Formats: sequence, structure tokens, C-alpha cells
Amino acid sequence: MSAISKHKHTFLKKYENSPGFSILRQLGRIADERQLPLYAVGGFVRDLLLNKQVKDIDFTVLGDAVDFAKHCSRELRISRPVVFERFGTAMIEHQDFHLEFVSARAESYSEHSRKPDVVPGSLLDDLKRRDFTVNTLALGLNQENFGELIDELHGRKDMKAKLLRTPLEPEQTFSDDPLRIMRALRFAAQLEFSIEPQTLEAVAKMAPRLEIVSQERITDEFMKLLSAKTPSTGLRLMYVTGVLEIVFPEVCALAGVEQIGPHHHKDVFEHTLQVVDQIAKLTDDPELRFAALVHDIAKPKTKRFSGDQGWTFHGHEDLGARMLKTISRKLRLSEKTAKKVTKLVALHMRPINLTREDVTDSGVRRLIVDAGEDLEALMTLCRADITSANPKKVKRYLAQFEELLERISEVNEKDRLRAFQSPVRGEEIMEVCNIQPGPLVGKIKTALEDAILEGRIPNEHDAVLGYLHEIKHQYL
Repeated sequence: MSAISKHKHTFLKKYENSPGFSILRQLGRIADERQLPLYAVGGFVRDLLLNKQVKDIDFTVLGDAVDFAKHCSRELRISRPVVFERFGTAMIEHQDFHLEFVSARAESYSEHSRKPDVVPGSLLDDLKRRDFTVNTLALGLNQENFGELIDELHGRKDMKAKLLRTPLEPEQTFSDDPLRIMRALRFAAQLEFSIEPQTLEAVAKMAPRLEIVSQERITDEFMKLLSAKTPSTGLRLMYVTGVLEIVFPEVCALAGVEQIGPHHHKDVFEHTLQVVDQIAKLTDDPELRFAALVHDIAKPKTKRFSGDQGWTFHGHEDLGARMLKTISRKLRLSEKTAKKVTKLVALHMRPINLTREDVTDSGVRRLIVDAGEDLEALMTLCRADITSANPKKVKRYLAQFEELLERISEVNEKDRLRAFQSPVRGEEIMEVCNIQPGPLVGKIKTALEDAILEGRIPNEHDAVLGYLHEIKHQYL
């Protein structure tokens, strides 16, 4: 360990009252009993330096990590670990924490697979195999070095510079494990870091290597990218590096502006980035953020030019919904996510259109029924879809949108009230009117309820009964 530089650090002080701190102490004690060097490594240490507390902790063991994890589960009296023998890794759950243990190792890769050949290695070997220097930080957990930060590959320097850089030569790093390409773009968005120029060049050059990565892993990284505070950062990087063309060509096709005479249409890709960023301010829901990304997915295929109207995209919401059936299968989205996103895309023009016409209760009610449980999500998407370079237009559109929200609330309230039973029931109506059971009873009861809904009479038994005496002659 003499080759590894150790730096005393105090950031664990503010963490020492949290459950995670006690876990580090417990595992360090168990490692001392087993005479094994133990380190917390990677994203957990990085996020501590960023003042973030996370529930996933990766550990590197200089020894048999699987055997150590089994011993920890016995000592802590928790469930046995999930073991991956080939990679020498094990995972246990404890106090809502996800703890993963790996033996210090060196890795080598074949050209056609991202699954490494693993051999035992030193701590430095283990740190070098990681994706970015900001993830190569390690934290000593044994009694003799508890809380010491190990930073052989200058991860803290890159963190201060907010820079993503590979610990080894970047082309080789991305060739060995092409998923790191997606991770670079995802971390750039999530951490709000820039990518070191040579590393960014390697992302673009090695992007075709993504073809050997499973779609599930790519989609997982892509959805994490969309969870960033400002998703457009990662999406724009995907576009300029050519990764978007490989991973999601339908979104890539949104880019471009055409002009005929005085008529031009705005770049749909840039508009989409705006919508995704705006919806990110409103919700953390990954399905809703994905819906924002694909809401105009069919515009390139429905783009037409009319001398009277200029550029049009008639029916893009319907075609987009149909396209999403194929896209969802390709991206391996869950059936639940695919169904919700498809519905939102199919309906996303309806609220906008309702703000441009005299809205009837029946029109609003159809929207409520068609959207169902996803009405709130749909309205959030539509609010985010209001973009324009003209602030006055945005203000006007938002005002119209607020009016529509009020109408939806009013119609919902009316329908809720209609569901109540009139305080004067059918038996009393038949007695007062001296009629037999039949459709006329229902007609009179509806008249009473309408009078209550319209505010002509209070929703009180005596008032409704008095009104019944007033109107009964109209029905007899």
C-alpha cells in the first residue's frame, strides 16, 4: 500500500450520526476480525464529497469478497447474500442499504463481449478498472485507516473541476465496456459535469461498440439520464457524439429546420429538449419525462407544407402513439410504461385544442374519461409543452391553459355532485305525486337534482320537497 497516497479527511464527521456510518463501522470491525483490508469505493465516496447521501455502497475486499459477505450476513443476523461466483461479488440488504462486495481484481475484455475475464488484483488494480476518475476514490474502513481517503488517480482534482475523465486511455476504456459510453453521458447530466475533450472524442469514436450491449442496460442508463435536473444536457451530448442516432434514432430525426418562403418550422429537437427540461421542473416521474421526450416523435413523418397554413403536422399524435408500440418493444419498456406513455402521446393535443375553442362540458368530460387516471400526468405534459420565443404568447397560452384546468375542475365537481342521491327519494316522489314506479319517477328526481346543481334550491330535504310540490304539475 506504500504506492497509494492517503489523505486524512473530515467529511465522515457530518455523516457519523446516520445509519450508513454505523454500517461502515460494523463492517470495518468484521474486516479487522477477519484480518482483511476493506474499502468503500466508487459512487458512494464521490457522493459523500458532493454532500449527497445514498443507499448503495460498494466495497472492495483484499481477499475473498463472497466469503466476507457471507460472514457479514451471519454477524449482522440478516439474510444470506446474493452471490455472483464468476465475478467474485456478493450483495446483501441491510437497514434499507444495498451493500455490494467485490474482491480486488484486474480485468481484461474480449472484442465481442463486455463481460470481463477477472483475475485477483491489488486495490490500485481495482481502482484503475473503474469508469471515471471521480469514481476511483476509496475510503479506508479498517481501524488503522478508518475514514482515510485514497485518491491515487486524482479523482478529487477532477471533482473540483467538475470533469469526467477515464482513469486509463479512454478509447480502451470504452472498447472494453461500451456501456461506459452511456454512463459518461448520464453522469454529465446527473452530476452537471463536463466531459474531458479526449474522453468526449472517444465517446463519439467508440459509440458503434454499443451494439454489443444489451438493450436493457442501455435503456436503464438512458432513463437515469432523463432523471437529471436538466436532461437536455445529456440528450444534447448524445446527439453531438452520434450516440443518439444509435440508441434512439427516432428522437435524432427530430433535429432540423426547413424554410419555404417566409414560412419556417422550429427545430422539433430543440423544442423537445425545452419540453423535457420544463417537465423535469414539474415532476420526477420517469414515465412522464419519457413521454415529454417522445410526444412529437411522429412530426418528421407527418410534416407537410400548405400554402395557406404553412407547415403542418396533422395527426402526429395518432401516428406517434402507433410508433410507440414498436419503440417500446425495442427499448424493452415495461407494459405498464408503454401503455401510459402511448396514451399520453395520443392525447397530448386534446387539451391544447380545447383551449382554442368554446369548451363545452361534454368536450371536457370526454377528455376526463379518455385520460382516466392519467389526467393529471397529461395536464402536466401539456403545461410543459407550452414553449415559444415570444414571452407574450407563452403568457397567453398559460392563461388559456389555467382556464381549461378550472373548467375540468368545475365539470369534475358537477359530475361528483350528480353522483349524490337527492334528499327526496323515489318513494317520497311517488307518494307526493301519487304515481307508480316507472321512468316518470326518475325524470322528476333528475329535475330535482338539476335544480340543486344549478343553485336554484339548497340541498336540504324540506327545500327540495317544497320545490317538488311546485313543479309536480309539469309532469302529471
